[in-house]
Amino acid sequence: MQADDARYLKRKYKGGSLDVHPTEKALVVQYEVEATILGEMGDPMLGERKECQKIIRLKSLNSNTDIASLARKVVEECRLISPSRLPEVEQLLFYLQNRKKSAEKKEKKQIKPRDLTPFEGMELDEEANINSIDDYVELLYEDIPEKIRGATLILHLARNPDNLEELLQNETALGALARVLREDWKQSVDLATTIIYVFFCFSSFSQFHGLITHYKIGVLCMSIIEHELKRYDLWQDELLKKKKVLDFLKRDDDPDNQNLKKEYEKALKKYHGLLTKQEQLLRVALYLLLNLSEDTRTELKMRNKNIVHLLVKTLDRDSEELLVLVVSFLKKLSIFLENKNDMAEIDTVEKLAKLVPCEHEDLLNVTLRLLLNLSFDTGLRSKMVQADLLPKLTSLLGDEAQRQIAMCILYHISMDDRFKSMFAYTDCIPQVMKMLFDCGDERIDAELISFCINLAANKRNAQIMCEGNGLKMLMKRALKHKDPLMMKMIRNISQHDGPSKNLFIDYVGDLAAQIGLKEEEEFVIECLGTLSNLTIPDLDWELVLKEYNLVPYLKDHLKPGSAEDDLILEVVIMIGTVSMDDSCAVMLAKSGIIPALIELLNAQQEDDEFVCQIVYVFYQMVFHQATRDVIIKETQAPAYLIDLMHDKNAEIRKVCDNTLDIIAEYDVEWGKKIQSEKFRWHNSQWLEMVENRQMDEAEPFMYGDDGEPYLQNGDILERSDLFYSADGIIPVDGAISPEFFTDFQNGDLLGPQGFPGSVAHFVSWDCAKYLSSVPNIQLSYHRGDYLIWGH
Repeated sequence: MQADDARYLKRKYKGGSLDVHPTEKALVVQYEVEATILGEMGDPMLGERKECQKIIRLKSLNSNTDIASLARKVVEECRLISPSRLPEVEQLLFYLQNRKKSAEKKEKKQIKPRDLTPFEGMELDEEANINSIDDYVELLYEDIPEKIRGATLILHLARNPDNLEELLQNETALGALARVLREDWKQSVDLATTIIYVFFCFSSFSQFHGLITHYKIGVLCMSIIEHELKRYDLWQDELLKKKKVLDFLKRDDDPDNQNLKKEYEKALKKYHGLLTKQEQLLRVALYLLLNLSEDTRTELKMRNKNIVHLLVKTLDRDSEELLVLVVSFLKKLSIFLENKNDMAEIDTVEKLAKLVPCEHEDLLNVTLRLLLNLSFDTGLRSKMVQADLLPKLTSLLGDEAQRQIAMCILYHISMDDRFKSMFAYTDCIPQVMKMLFDCGDERIDAELISFCINLAANKRNAQIMCEGNGLKMLMKRALKHKDPLMMKMIRNISQHDGPSKNLFIDYVGDLAAQIGLKEEEEFVIECLGTLSNLTIPDLDWELVLKEYNLVPYLKDHLKPGSAEDDLILEVVIMIGTVSMDDSCAVMLAKSGIIPALIELLNAQQEDDEFVCQIVYVFYQMVFHQATRDVIIKETQAPAYLIDLMHDKNAEIRKVCDNTLDIIAEYDVEWGKKIQSEKFRWHNSQWLEMVENRQMDEAEPFMYGDDGEPYLQNGDILERSDLFYSADGIIPVDGAISPEFFTDFQNGDLLGPQGFPGSVAHFVSWDCAKYLSSVPNIQLSYHRGDYLIWGH
């Protein structure tokens, strides 16, 4: 189409959707523009459509505004809104009028490209024009002042997103900017800042990131940042030296001192000027890198060039705007393990602790979010406590804007048992208790109740929670709302011995009443767990079991598959607790609970927790005569205990040994079996060696008088001739007596007199009886054990 053919341009507007602005008091009108170029005859020659939006700001809108009048005014003045949509406008205005301010405050403040405010040196006495771009490029080939002016003019163009596409096509301009930055950035901070700002405008849009990578601007920015941080250290060192000299010469009347003072003040003023420009450069360079880090591959390259250390070093600055950017960058990086580990190696937490609290709300918020990301690491949580962040974070619980994040960090710290007790020395527990009670009938936040559950696991914290009417209020709310998490907190409180546990006597009936009811399983589990913790001497468990008819419930829920494993386990623990009472143990034994426990033991033999708790029930029951007889004479519980006495779990072995010792003391037959099994286990290696050893003539002492070996069919304990009285263990001539034994030397016991070079071993009583008949072997009873001596 030739230019002469066009006659005129025709525009057509078409209204679209209407909505409220997400953060401001404004309406957003979406519309479509259709532009058509007509020829001489009025025929359309070229057409284009474009979607646009218009923002109608309503600064005068407040709680007293007449919505109907304002809506009519908006429709009259904006032709994009049809009069037929007046009711819709009124409805939107009414929503804006009643929108809560708190919601606006909670809206995250996103860092936008235009958030970088113009800095000193960007002012121009002329307006930049895209058609004069070639003239601006020519200035980049002149001296530094002209280069700054040319780069600034291009920057003014780049700040308008509509010009970026056209600038992208001008490879000469972009190439010249990249070359000047690479060659002259050390000569002028203003020049470097301006050129990086140009590329930053491109970095605000993902589709232009390839352009920045092509000109290697990201790598250059990292080199510039590293250089500027080193310069900052040199400036500080020089200023500190001058300050020390000035402090050393304190005589005000000394002319030399006055000159030094003036020089120091001059240097300080220059330092602040340089610092301001340097921070502008750092801010725009880091902002560009932050935009580029949108690509994880690019972010990895930055990490390889030590970006984390550079950012942490920048935390020493005082500029709040720069710090917001740096901490935001670190927060983005911290979601990757490698970056988090880099932060752990240096004093990141210590520097962040200095920013908490601070008056700059955005800086405080992003700092807390970074600390939250880091708090998932156990070592970094420890550093937070060492940096005295615990009382600082506690003080932020009163700040509604920061409360949620602060509580999440405190929750992570409270997960570590080392730090739970420290909360008792802050104002944290009274604050969280107040927050719990202020919830009323509303649902408690998961973060808050989880934090309280962790705190209650410490004895001192639990005592503080119970002060006043604390426990009463907690029980009242938990029982009213049937809240399993609140009951879990109460359960943690109940596990501590002392005054707090005695307070639960008043609530035993309330807790027991919940078990028989058809409540949610999670809630019943916590009630059972709380009751199981109440090992109080004054508590009459027999009365509780009878009054609330709990025995049938406990028995029914011992059957495998009758309920979830968690509930069955709590039932077993509950039985173990009540079995401490003699009358309760008898009641449970008569109800047939012991066979049910054995059946459950068979079903859950792979679960160590189940096994340990069931064995503990047996341990409690063998203390009482009535239940002891039932377990020993009417069940196979001792046989199961014998099988478990060598279990790989140390706790199970310990409880089994204690239980079997009691059984062996009261029952001779089981005592022999237990003794035999212990002998087998204690001397298993010796027995295996003897049973598998080939008999030959060189060892005649292994055969009896009839020529048959002592050991046949591999069972030494079946030989009745090995069991005889202990009279023959010590020779009648008394050749071996305790006086001849010596102490340990070099890890071995030396043999007695008359047995030079012999070796001593401790053996069991059964083994000693057998070995007393073996030639060249001497035995003696020494310090409660039998010792074997021989060559």
